[in-house]
Formats: sequence, C-alpha cells, structure tokens
Amino acid sequence: QVQLVESGGGLVQAGGSLRLSCAASGRSFSGFAMGWFRQAPAKEREFVAGITWSGGTTSHADSVKGRFTISRDNAKNTVYLQMNSLKPEDTAVYSCAAGVTYIRVVRSECEYWGQGTQVTVSS
Repeated sequence: QVQLVESGGGLVQAGGSLRLSCAASGRSFSGFAMGWFRQAPAKEREFVAGITWSGGTTSHADSVKGRFTISRDNAKNTVYLQMNSLKPEDTAVYSCAAGVTYIRVVRSECEYWGQGTQVTVSS
C-alpha cells in the first residue's frame, strides 16, 4: 500500500503561482511513476502531468504545458507540481497518484490515489 497526501492548494489570483506537494508513505516511493490529475466541477478527471520513477522523463497536458512543472524528490518521498501563470480555468481539485508504470500513469490507470487539494483561481 502507498498512502498519498496532497498539500499546497488554496485561493490565488489569476497570474499567480502555487506549488503543490504530494507526500508518500508505505511501500517504496521510488519504485512508482507519479502523476497529477485534476477534476473541476461537473467535468471528468483529467491528466495534468506525469513523471517516471527516476524523474528522467516527464509529460504535461497541452493545457498546462509551459506553465506547470512536475518534479520529484525520492529522498523525501515527495512529488511536486509547480503551477505558474494560473488561470481561472485551472480551478479544480488536484490529486496525485502512483502507478506501477509511467504508461499507466499517463493513461490515468494508477494504483493509488490521494484525496486531493482544492485550487481556486480568481479572475
């Protein structure tokens, strides 16, 4: 089992920045690929960013490319999402997830999910 706890969400004005953190405990964190996902009210959950277990490969959804950056620190069992130039349409609950392979993360087929943290961007 892997337990995931997100933090760092909040209310920010458009154009501002936030950094989300996801702390993992339980099974070896470094063995998992990780991802960030978001779900806005009345919308489907969508993939935001993914990262391999080593951190050597990342991917970002087109809607956040150039503004958001995923990273991880295996020594701290933590994955991050740096969000810059935030827009009102970024408002959502952001969740992190762990998958046994990077491809499964990119496909949103993760084994473990966190509860999520709310991000609200005001115009």
